Amino acid sequence: MSDLLERLRGRGWRLTSQRRVVAEVLDGDHVHLTADEVHARAVERLPEISRATVYNTLGELVVLGEVLEVSTDGRAKRYDPNAHHAHQHLVCSGCGAIRDVHPQGDPLSALPAAERFGFVISSAEITYRGLCPNCAGQAR
Repeated sequence: MSDLLERLRGRGWRLTSQRRVVAEVLDGDHVHLTADEVHARAVERLPEISRATVYNTLGELVVLGEVLEVSTDGRAKRYDPNAHHAHQHLVCSGCGAIRDVHPQGDPLSALPAAERFGFVISSAEITYRGLCPNCAGQAR
């Protein structure tokens, strides 16, 4: 489970009822919701929350570095609360499902010096693609 709420409290970020609901919706393992999905779940908890408030709150969380914005294959952006836990993503090419994965080893060491073209590499984002069990079963 992510520690998003604790991180926001620790930063002294003002947790209005709307912000708290957005953070609660995002909290958890393997959470990669679109803004519309965040809004739909937030409305279940706080019916008066507006779509604009959800979008603005997500934008603030991304700027703060507390939530990652994940884009895959031209699909809607998704929001990942595990911003402070090193991980990569496994994406289903069929339905777009996303899972956090934690491969062993340092992804930076996988790029040979000859392929760095003088860059000083500070981070790497690796996305694994394939079919989830549901989509793989339907393809058979």
